[in-house]
Amino acid sequence: MKRLSKYKNIAAVPGSVLLVIAPFIITNSYYLYIMVLIGVYIILSLSLNLITGYTGQLCLGHAAFYGIGSYVGALLMLNLNVNFFIALIASAVISGLFGLVLGIPTLRLRGDYLAIVTLGFGEIVRLVFVNWADVIRGPMGLPGIPNPSIFGFQISGRTAFYYLILILVALTLIFMSRLTNSGFGMAMQTVKADEIAAESIGIYPVKYKLIAFVISSAMAGMAGCFYASYVSYISPTTFVYNTSVTILAMVVLGGLGSLAGSVIGAVVLTLIPEVLRFISDYRMLIFGALMVIMMIFKPEGFWGVSKRVKNIYKIKAGGGCRERDSKSK
Repeated sequence: MKRLSKYKNIAAVPGSVLLVIAPFIITNSYYLYIMVLIGVYIILSLSLNLITGYTGQLCLGHAAFYGIGSYVGALLMLNLNVNFFIALIASAVISGLFGLVLGIPTLRLRGDYLAIVTLGFGEIVRLVFVNWADVIRGPMGLPGIPNPSIFGFQISGRTAFYYLILILVALTLIFMSRLTNSGFGMAMQTVKADEIAAESIGIYPVKYKLIAFVISSAMAGMAGCFYASYVSYISPTTFVYNTSVTILAMVVLGGLGSLAGSVIGAVVLTLIPEVLRFISDYRMLIFGALMVIMMIFKPEGFWGVSKRVKNIYKIKAGGGCRERDSKSK
């Protein structure tokens, strides 16, 4: 296992270098736009995977937290001239609070019931965006959202935003890796596997589901704030039910409970509609057919549980057992 980890680390080096120099290789502005959008969807996919993949809760309203983060960040930067990075933190905190408020009464529900509640919450948030014209201009949206700035340097242009989202994605992956490979991550997977068994050994399912829900909502809000600053304009049409379904499809097709799967799912499901754009009349039909075929022949997703690296605690436990065996000999 150590040898496998070593090879993975070696393979990660050229991949990281390629990502860093990508803007110098890909000079087309539209391609860079798509790459930045992929980064946003990677964060959204990773955040939803924490709920769906690791605790087994079906959420159909993830776009609501994405939208809340977008509007909170946009309003802070437009009306109060708040720095982007402070707005980013505020968006994550407020989206997380909405996740907490929604999660406390609803996370005792399971399966379809929770899905219906989150679907309803997403529609309520969308209708608020549409009808709250006095503050957020309703369907007209919020234009002129400023670009980020740091130490007086204005971050503008596709290349600068590409590097910013690359940093955010890297930090999100590091955080998610540490979280899911910790004792908390093992507890979440225990809750997903069997809530009754988890409770019998002192793991309270509602507690872990609620914490996962809050963290997931906060991460979606962070992605929303970045998106608002990136496109400089947001409207309720971005945060509809279809967006939630798209994010969920990325998680499921990439692989439930797999960080690599979330990344692969976000990349593939962002690129396929663009690749099929030349047949615009039929591209969504083909896109849907490909998803159905994928679910029939590879239900675990692109990088499912069978390919997932074992939890670090299991590896340490195995190493400890081997050490004890060698000492006894």
